[in-house]
Amino acid sequence: MSETILTNARLVLGDRVIHGTLASRGDVITDISETRSQLASAIDCEGDIVIPGLIELHTDNLERHVTPRPATYWPCDAAVLGHDREIAAAGITTVFNALCVGEVHSRTARVKLLNEMSDAVEEQMADGALKADHYFHWRCEISYSGMIDLLEPLMDYKRLRLLSVMDHTPGQRQFTDINRYVEYYQGKFGMTDEELKSFIAQREEDQRNHSARNREAVVRFARDRGLKLASHDDATIPHVEEAARDGMAIAEFPTTVEAATASHRAGLQVLMGAPNIVRGKSHSGNVSARELGQHGVLDILSSDYVPGSLLYGALLLAQTVEGIDLPQAVATVTRNPARAVGLDDRGEIGIGLRADLVRFRETRKAPVIRDVWRGGRKIA
Repeated sequence: MSETILTNARLVLGDRVIHGTLASRGDVITDISETRSQLASAIDCEGDIVIPGLIELHTDNLERHVTPRPATYWPCDAAVLGHDREIAAAGITTVFNALCVGEVHSRTARVKLLNEMSDAVEEQMADGALKADHYFHWRCEISYSGMIDLLEPLMDYKRLRLLSVMDHTPGQRQFTDINRYVEYYQGKFGMTDEELKSFIAQREEDQRNHSARNREAVVRFARDRGLKLASHDDATIPHVEEAARDGMAIAEFPTTVEAATASHRAGLQVLMGAPNIVRGKSHSGNVSARELGQHGVLDILSSDYVPGSLLYGALLLAQTVEGIDLPQAVATVTRNPARAVGLDDRGEIGIGLRADLVRFRETRKAPVIRDVWRGGRKIA
């Protein structure tokens, strides 16, 4: 059984940082000390920071690899490999691929490719071809008429751990500002004003006809199978109260301080996008993640649409938000997401836990990841 020894490292352990040595044998951590190893086989980390492997709960990065350009499709097996390598290089050792069940526009190819993408991930995980540990997060578009028929067979995937409910209807949640909705969807799909008007009317009708029934189905599926639930884009107190009644564990991307604060108070883990931290604002004009950090109601970061933002965002959180130190910031991308989805064997550096580790060096511009291990095996 192979042994890895990292020495002369700044180890982030829970709520403290020590300078010392970490040893792992096989896939678990076996020893932590505040001494320096003299063994010739030890890896000198040269004072670099070593943290647990990053845990990503919500990324649509796989879809980006499958459709690298509008109406351009890449073979799913190759796309999964490319996505996996990018994820691993970003220090992400556990990733929840957030794939959309349902669609908001007929021009998208998400529904057609959903099973092909999912099969490619499961098959390549079984074959040992992937570097990161991959799971599924079904993002359920509850206003989509065929959502239940799509979701039911997807419940049989072995690596499914998380379901979330979304409603991208104009005037709802993420798009309470209808002007933002017009700007986003007209730009994304190139609709004329008349096409957009018809599109909005259809989406509003879909919401009235399907959202309540579909939400109930998602909650029932999760409860029946013991899966974690997340609520997406909550904006108001009634949204949060509904999420709490449905037993949600995570509040993904709440759009207001009010909703984030209420979610946190109700025991939901508040998840925000690391790109929001890096850019200093939301891409859709909603609340700043840094502001939620200042209010003490930010628990988890997600790379969302930029894998490399996860570590970068966590470090910026520690640098820019008063009251958040390095261990607390690291917890938003390691321990907190692990606990939110019941992965008790990872997310912290501790004896007996998985040897999922990231070594990086801080620079003036962005962190430089130097080594990544998953289960004691170097993957980047």
